[in-house]
Amino acid sequence: MSAALRAFALLLSLSLALISCAASAARGDLPFLTGRVVDNAEVLSGEAVDRITALLRAHEKQTTDQVAVLTVRSLGGDSIEEYAVAVVESWKLGQKGKDNGVLVIIVPPERKMRIEVGYGLEGKLTDVQSSRIIRNVMAPPFKAGNFDGGVEDGVKAILAHLRGEVTETAKDTAADEARSASSSGLQVADLSITERILIGAFIFGIIGLFTVIGVLTPGIGWFMYVFLIPFWAMFPIAVVGLQGALILLVIYVIGFPVAKLIIARTAWYAKAQKDLKTKGRASVGGFVIGGSGGSSSSSWSSGSSSSSGGGFSGGGGSSGGGGSSGSW
Repeated sequence: MSAALRAFALLLSLSLALISCAASAARGDLPFLTGRVVDNAEVLSGEAVDRITALLRAHEKQTTDQVAVLTVRSLGGDSIEEYAVAVVESWKLGQKGKDNGVLVIIVPPERKMRIEVGYGLEGKLTDVQSSRIIRNVMAPPFKAGNFDGGVEDGVKAILAHLRGEVTETAKDTAADEARSASSSGLQVADLSITERILIGAFIFGIIGLFTVIGVLTPGIGWFMYVFLIPFWAMFPIAVVGLQGALILLVIYVIGFPVAKLIIARTAWYAKAQKDLKTKGRASVGGFVIGGSGGSSSSSWSSGSSSSSGGGFSGGGGSSGGGGSSGSW
């Protein structure tokens, strides 16, 4: 290997190591596996921890399935899906080659929870079943502040599914299908705060820029107002959710005309409007608007500027990414 290739390989290795360290630092230290129930958020009583631990120990002895419960105070900026997979991989829940591990993770301050299921158990505990346990068994007690009951009942439901003791009913299936159909396309992705900031900066940077252009530009401004309504209605959903997007849309629908009418009373706006009609072009904020006569069409080009700017351990299993997340 030539010296240049060796240097490139070393540089690549160092870069990957730095990226790995940065990702680890962003997530923060993962909790240690100290037992079948790790209550780092301190929301469970000692008696509940003992009862749940006994249930999980007996199930593992009977089936070799490893089920663990974790409560934490924060996800460290990760989505709950990313965090759950990282914990399962760190703890190595399930037997090697079987991947028969399940992690129940609850984040009380953020009101989030997830059932993470290993590859080997996805046939016994499906995503739909996990979602149903979260929604019908765990969420109601959590809403009432009863974490002992919610976790214990949730664990019992999970173990019953893994043992094949629960049969699906037509009523359950129909309810899930109806719920899925009613929420199709309107669910918000569970993004980390970093992802929300980056996606939000991209979305609001673009539609915000065109909104400002519409407010400041004579003629084409009202066309931009109507043109941007669908963008303000749909794009923000990915970042702020359905309710937040509705609020932003109302602000835009009302705020744009108000801002436009205020700007239209200024002297420079009147001058730009007059220049467009008489000269076919006008300068607005360092940009040149080029048009013809009173036409509502215009184009933008850059203007000149002088400046630039304990006793329990994992068996070697891994996560399959299956399961379900929820909130209360």
